[in-house]
Amino acid sequence: MLGESRRWIASLRFAAALLLVAGPGVRLELWQFPTGFQLLKYGAYAGGVAAALALVLLLIPRVRRAGAGRLALALALGALSIGLPWLQLQQARSVPPIHDISTDTDDPPAFVATLALRTDARNSADYGGAAIAAQQHQAYPDIQPLLLPVAGDRAFAAALDSAEAMGWTINAAVADEGRIEATATTLWFGFKDDVVIRVRADGASTRIDVRSLSRVGQSDVGANAKRIRAYLARLKQSTTA
Repeated sequence: MLGESRRWIASLRFAAALLLVAGPGVRLELWQFPTGFQLLKYGAYAGGVAAALALVLLLIPRVRRAGAGRLALALALGALSIGLPWLQLQQARSVPPIHDISTDTDDPPAFVATLALRTDARNSADYGGAAIAAQQHQAYPDIQPLLLPVAGDRAFAAALDSAEAMGWTINAAVADEGRIEATATTLWFGFKDDVVIRVRADGASTRIDVRSLSRVGQSDVGANAKRIRAYLARLKQSTTA
């Protein structure tokens, strides 16, 4: 039984190490994101082994009496190491495999200044057209332009302030063109997603269009739509408060 205990402890430590370094290693450019995903997968496997061993040991009365607390903790942590990647996988399966989201799919805002920062991007900055638009409309029907009841100059200033408040790196802010470009960096893996905001007059109102595009990955797992929602909600609140 001592050997089994050592085995699940080693598996748990191995799982924790892989899960902890997978994302930061990509962010620090120690390895590419496919390697980071592989480390997450191996961490989940190791956590599963630890959870299975802990469960077996808990079923043995003598072992359970000697270390029930540690075994229960190992079981919980092992299950967590499996559960988090599984939830991420389910999220990925629940959304279309697209990575370019725009409030205007007929005339999506175009990147200009940010193109120079995307030289090593795996995803093109060219919009994918009707096929991508159809998948977006099916999955995210709420992603629509925002009409603000304010003048263009005030709307542009508010749009820029809101982009900065999101924590994005501003790449360009051209008031005469009504164009703001920025880059959002994800917390764990450090993925860079590019955002372009277009500010245009629309009758007595000002129309805001936003496009968010991932540099890598076929699927954004819903991140770009979530980002656009959060930004537009912040912008709307800032102009109606």
